[in-house]
This record gives sequence, C-alpha cells and structure tokens, in this order.
Amino acid sequence: MAKSKETFNKKQKETKRLQKRQQKESRKQERESSKQKGLPLSEMMAYIDENGNLTNTPPEHGALRHLKRPVNVRNNNVSTEESRHLRTGVVTFFNEAKGFGFIQDLASKERVFMHVSDLVDKVKEQATVHFEVERGERGLSARKIRLSDK
Repeated sequence: MAKSKETFNKKQKETKRLQKRQQKESRKQERESSKQKGLPLSEMMAYIDENGNLTNTPPEHGALRHLKRPVNVRNNNVSTEESRHLRTGVVTFFNEAKGFGFIQDLASKERVFMHVSDLVDKVKEQATVHFEVERGERGLSARKIRLSDK
C-alpha cells in the first residue's frame, strides 16, 4: 500500500497560505470600499490670515488691504543698490589652501561666503573686514574684501 504524498506539514503550510491569500484579498476589498475620491480643490486650499496663521476660510476681498505698506526700495534687502553698499564683518572661517571662507556680517549677523579671488588685502580668521555683498546662485557672496583700518 502506498503512502499519501501529502504530509501533515505540507497540508498545514497549504492552509496557512490560503488563509493569507484570503486575508490579503479581504483587506484589498476593504480598502477599495472605503476609498474616497479626491477632495475638491476648495477643501484642500489653505489661506494665511493677517496674523500669519493658516486657515481654511478665504480672506474677504480687500480684507488685507490695511496690511499693505509703501516699500522704501533703499531699505529693502532685496534691492541691488542696498546689497552693494559697504558692509563690515569678521572673518569666521578661512581656508587658504582651498581658497574660500565665511564672513559674519556685524550688522545683519548673516554668514557671507568669500572667495580668495575677491580679496583686495590678505586676511586671516578673526580679522575685521569691509566688503560688498552680491547675491549669487547659492546665496550671498562677498566682493572687494579689504581689511578695515582700526
């Protein structure tokens, strides 16, 4: 008499595999039934109120009009004329071998990149310098860097 080729262990593995398949299928059907279509654009929009907080209600027409102020171009940091005036700062890092460093602007406390090709005088770390600022592709860059006369 021949023995059955299916052992107990094989039958158990097969039933577990079928159970997993059924669970996976039931989860798939559950997801499809509870799936919501995308929300309308009006429900996804977020607005900023006069205090800078996010809200879901749109502002009334002209409600923010009182916040508009005349802009003085000379005091605007974005203007090119302002960014080219002479600034004073301290060299916080300078690598002579690689030819670059950083200057801490004393007025705005910004870190400005400096390159050896823009040096007028030789500088070292912790030296106080005068420089012009130019906005480059990667941020602020110092130009015409010279030692300040104390």
